[in-house]
Amino acid sequence: MGKDMKVANEQVLFDMLNDEAEMIPLLSPEDEKKLQDADIPEVLDILTLRNNILLPGVVIPISVGRDQSIELIEAVHKKDNILGVVAQTNPDIEIPQSSDIYKIGTAAKIQRIIKMPDGNLTVIIQGIKRFRIEEIVQEKPYIQAKIVTLSDPNPASNKELKALVESIKELAIKAIKLNQNIPSEATFAIENINSPVFLVNFITSNLEADVAKKQALLETDDFKERALGLIKILDEEVQRLELKNDIKNKTRKVLDQQSREYFLHQEMRTIQEELGDVGPAQEIEELRLKAEKKKWQPDVQAHFNKELKRLKRMNPQAPDFGVQRNYLELMLDLPWNNLSEDKIDLKYAKKILDRDHFGLKDVKKRILEYLAVLKIKNDMKSPILCLYGPPGVGKTSLGKSIAEAVGRKYVRMSLGGMKDESEIRGHRKTYIGAMPGRIIQSIKKAGTSNPVFILDEIDKLGSSHRGDPSSAMLEVLDPEQNSEFYDNFLEIGYDLSRVMFIATANYFYDIPWALRDRMEIIPISGYTIEEKIEIAKRHLLPKQLKAHGLQEKDLKLGKKQLKKIIESYTRESGVRGLDKTLAKVVRNVAKSIAMEDTYPKKPNLKEIEKILGKPKFNIAEYEDNKVPGVVTGLAWTRVGGDILFIESILAKGKGQLHLTGNLGQVMKESAQIALAYIKAKAGKLGIDPEVFDQYQIHVHVPEGATPKDGPSAGITMLTSMVSALTGRKVKPNLAMTGEITLRGKVLPVGGIKEKILAAKRAKIKEIILSERNKKDVAEINPDYIKGLKFHYVKKMEEVLEMALLD
Repeated sequence: MGKDMKVANEQVLFDMLNDEAEMIPLLSPEDEKKLQDADIPEVLDILTLRNNILLPGVVIPISVGRDQSIELIEAVHKKDNILGVVAQTNPDIEIPQSSDIYKIGTAAKIQRIIKMPDGNLTVIIQGIKRFRIEEIVQEKPYIQAKIVTLSDPNPASNKELKALVESIKELAIKAIKLNQNIPSEATFAIENINSPVFLVNFITSNLEADVAKKQALLETDDFKERALGLIKILDEEVQRLELKNDIKNKTRKVLDQQSREYFLHQEMRTIQEELGDVGPAQEIEELRLKAEKKKWQPDVQAHFNKELKRLKRMNPQAPDFGVQRNYLELMLDLPWNNLSEDKIDLKYAKKILDRDHFGLKDVKKRILEYLAVLKIKNDMKSPILCLYGPPGVGKTSLGKSIAEAVGRKYVRMSLGGMKDESEIRGHRKTYIGAMPGRIIQSIKKAGTSNPVFILDEIDKLGSSHRGDPSSAMLEVLDPEQNSEFYDNFLEIGYDLSRVMFIATANYFYDIPWALRDRMEIIPISGYTIEEKIEIAKRHLLPKQLKAHGLQEKDLKLGKKQLKKIIESYTRESGVRGLDKTLAKVVRNVAKSIAMEDTYPKKPNLKEIEKILGKPKFNIAEYEDNKVPGVVTGLAWTRVGGDILFIESILAKGKGQLHLTGNLGQVMKESAQIALAYIKAKAGKLGIDPEVFDQYQIHVHVPEGATPKDGPSAGITMLTSMVSALTGRKVKPNLAMTGEITLRGKVLPVGGIKEKILAAKRAKIKEIILSERNKKDVAEINPDYIKGLKFHYVKKMEEVLEMALLD
């Protein structure tokens, strides 16, 4: 029944029945008569087979594992051991119904039941009589049917019958001899079968043919037709086996031909060596001569000589010969002790950094500090830096500038999306197609052992079933370990301590913590509008003009035009989008020149809008709100700073707090802290405590489609709620940012530079910050914050006193 029921092949049957004389599948005339005269019940329990059929007189073992099938066998065994066996019309059906089986099958008797260790049963059954299903009595738990038996009388002996029997035996014995999987005992069995009917049944049951073909023979009543049908199937089987054996013989001939070709290649190689052509021996000698010129440590040299001797012992025709030769060539190509001389001139380095990058004063300062230490102490291990910041701020190009400043080679490896540890450590050379990891490959490409090595996008390392590359990077980025970096292909430690590794990342907390601990973190914040204008004038516009074959005189953009492009057509911390937008303007000029059209060489703002289309972005400006409860806050985003408005209103209720505007968990908690503080200080704030029993407070942050989170809106929310509860308006042209505590303290927040510049763009005049953010304001270029007034506070009382009007 279903897949739990399959018929074993002939070998299994002979193995299982070898010592059971009464079970050998040969019938005497007396036994055959007993089967023909056996009484079969009118109603039989039906057992279904999916890949074979059972015929009268034949003994077969079947494996039973399904609960329903085991239940059927046990039920029949308790009665008379008689059951019906029918083949499935479709072997793929797992639980066949009455419509999924043939109508003609064979009644069978259980001869033996064997319990297997896995809980399944192996049941040996013998066919008794053919039958036809007349009516289905039950479907579950197994099929039961009312049947009518079909007789199989022995045909009258004549010359035609003898010829049929001899043909069947001859073809069957030939098939057995051609098929190596059938035991020789099968020939003995066939030669000793005297009954023509049992001979046909026995061979049919053990044929490797489709169930449908076997079923057709079972359903054939006329013996002559059944015998002719069997001869046809046997003839096809013999032809198939002969073809299969012919293919095997041809394959053997091909292998013999390969052996012959091998010896011919050996002779040809000897002739080539006599003629002076390059052979394996000469290749090995060339490797030895190259090794003598290398300046490497004694242990590396000893390892190379050992592997070279191994190559000499190898057969040049063996696949491992090429792998071993590639391995030795890699050892020779690696710059073991080849170090480029550092030419550290701090003034020159500063000049290079200033030439290639505008702004980034803190970053340049820290890089120059490292270079100063390298200059003073030449044997110092190179530092491992990590530059993290938004896309497009110049992290990768800083690495190039550092390499040029110190006179080292530059190599870069992108780690984004890497999920295979072997990309870092390489594959063992026992594998087909093995190669070293990308660290060693990059060192080989650089040609020196102390290049500036950029590990780009280290925050985007992944992991999979092939390993965790970030764990493999721990050894690379640990100064205490990387002097003996082990590559699986190289199989010997390589010194990476002189390499200046510079990692880049977009998001600090996406860097695995263990890697963060091994690197010197240098944050790079986004550029201000003023900085972007200078970068566009000094770098981006000249680069695009050159890339498009134009000269400086063909297009000139002033500060107003560049500011328009930056504010209205880009929204980013870096300058990649600005670079693409300028490229579009330059292409428009190139098209006009190519078509000999007149165009403005100094386009005004309207002409810029005509070239680039309608503005994509609008700068948020301060709104002079004369309604209590509306306060301007400052926010940090991944593309820079921005302002946001927080609105509070009162409605009839019982002191509930409703928050809307797609707020995150931290921002919601800030609102709850603010309300708790207001309730605790209601008397001091001039708020009637009964208000909280009569009204509910609704706080909303506009632009609900944009997710918002973080603690920096704490003082803004508190000010908004107090303004709504007291009816006092907020001072105009004022913005604020800061975290609050239940005690009313104002804590510092991040992103101050971006927030202040956003406030200035929005025409804010005054900003309230935590006292501890004063140092962040001091780091901003004074020219960028001219006209802004800062109020530094420690407690919420100071914020409310400054922000709310009487």
